[in-house]
Amino acid sequence: MTSPSPVGPVTTFSVLDLAPVVPVVVIEDASDAVPLARALVAGGLPAIEVTLRTPAGLDAIRAIAGAVPDAVVGAGTVVTPEQVTAAVRAGARFLVSPGWTDALLTAMQASGVPFLPGVSTTSEVVALLERGVTEMKFFPAQAAGGTAYLKSLAGPLPRARFCPTGGIGPDNAPEYLSLPNVGCVGGTWMLPVDAIAARDWGRIETLARGAAALR
Repeated sequence: MTSPSPVGPVTTFSVLDLAPVVPVVVIEDASDAVPLARALVAGGLPAIEVTLRTPAGLDAIRAIAGAVPDAVVGAGTVVTPEQVTAAVRAGARFLVSPGWTDALLTAMQASGVPFLPGVSTTSEVVALLERGVTEMKFFPAQAAGGTAYLKSLAGPLPRARFCPTGGIGPDNAPEYLSLPNVGCVGGTWMLPVDAIAARDWGRIETLARGAAALR
């Protein structure tokens, strides 16, 4: 799925197989990154998607990569080739995008790390399969058709595997995870805004443990 690149080492693992849930983390203060990551890892969620939605995103990735060796930290909301390069240089071990273009896909394929390009239509899935990509983010999952849509893709497109994200919580995550073409789901429910604001890492660890036990 990936090829060598000067921006980082080649890594061969599947993001979809690391844990049933990938926490989607929005970091406002980079100083929260390490204790937050440690809480998630302690709860059984080693794959951590730190989004690039805030100015602290790259610093948070760099901090986690340097201080939490058991975490597999990735960059989310990657939307430009330049962000691909910056994220990998910061220590991201995987990349996630909400969608893809030819330029973005080319950059992700050359990055040397696994990646999940975002899709929400059958044509996008077919186009990625044509490019040799079999693992994708299904986004926004609930709004784009949810489990019914993914079930309908399993028959004609059995090679495609997904990480659905968007509108997924502890109540509907098990239904997604029961599908043969779903490897994991992405979510934020183990990261309540008030818990992060209060730096209540124990609460986040408890919620992470519950998420890790979903499958």
